[in-house]
Amino acid sequence: MTHIPLALGTIPFGTVLDDRAVFAILDRFAEAGGALLDTANNYPFWNEGATGDESELAIGRWLAARGNRDRVVLSTKCGGRPTVPGDRTLDSAEGLSATAIAAAAEGSLRRLGVDHVDVYWAHIEDRSVPLEETLGAFAELARAGKVREIGASNVPAWRLERARATSRAGGWPLYTNVQLRHTYLRPRPGVRLPESGHVLVQDDMLDYLRSEPGLTLWAYNTLMFGAYTREDRPIQEIYDHPGTTRGLAVLREIAGELGVTVNQVVLAWLIGGDVTTVPIVGVSSIAQLEEALGALDLKLDGEHRARLDAAR
Repeated sequence: MTHIPLALGTIPFGTVLDDRAVFAILDRFAEAGGALLDTANNYPFWNEGATGDESELAIGRWLAARGNRDRVVLSTKCGGRPTVPGDRTLDSAEGLSATAIAAAAEGSLRRLGVDHVDVYWAHIEDRSVPLEETLGAFAELARAGKVREIGASNVPAWRLERARATSRAGGWPLYTNVQLRHTYLRPRPGVRLPESGHVLVQDDMLDYLRSEPGLTLWAYNTLMFGAYTREDRPIQEIYDHPGTTRGLAVLREIAGELGVTVNQVVLAWLIGGDVTTVPIVGVSSIAQLEEALGALDLKLDGEHRARLDAAR
């Protein structure tokens, strides 16, 4: 299946966005050649009144209504679903034991109304469980035809490499996808993110990805909650350093030269780099989706990219 190098983030589906809005966004995404849908078995459990079922259920209703499962690449996750009802933290997360993974997979398949998931992720790290147990459970799902590829989200590079080595030794499927928070701007070194569970792309991960061509980076929070372009969404304090000032200036210059938006430059920079990257874009309107789709027609030349890379 050929599809555009953009994944649709679906956190607000079924809560902030009702089915009418969700179906309109998904229909337009599919019409534009979009296939990658990224969800999880806990989106958006942190919102009051939500259980974590909502996003998967909304996608499942759309798939059932459209009958287009074969044209969609479904990505969902396990490990981060609270086991205590009403817990808005990760303190009671289900984790990555073999039992938890098997139960989580059945729950996701049921909510999505499908018999398999195309990319199944370990949403968080769980160092209380041996990697052999976690990866063996993923291998079991693959053997049963319930998952096609597996991925690790929010992990450091050394753990990703150790997991892949463990899978090789066991003759199991390797993680071929990694999902991390990544955008053009870089936070100050060593800062703690205010968002619990988020893990940033670090230089060692980029180095590892360059040396492992079979791996795809799925980048989330690519547009920083809208902060690149929205005055009501200030850039987080963790980005408060001179590189941000320089980077924003160059982003705006290049956007002006090319007649595009800053968000489109950021997405084009992510897609066109030396690491295979799929930006995940969360949208809550057709207008936001159209802006993201517009980035696919934008090709940054070597001079643009050199200016962008030098500024940050």
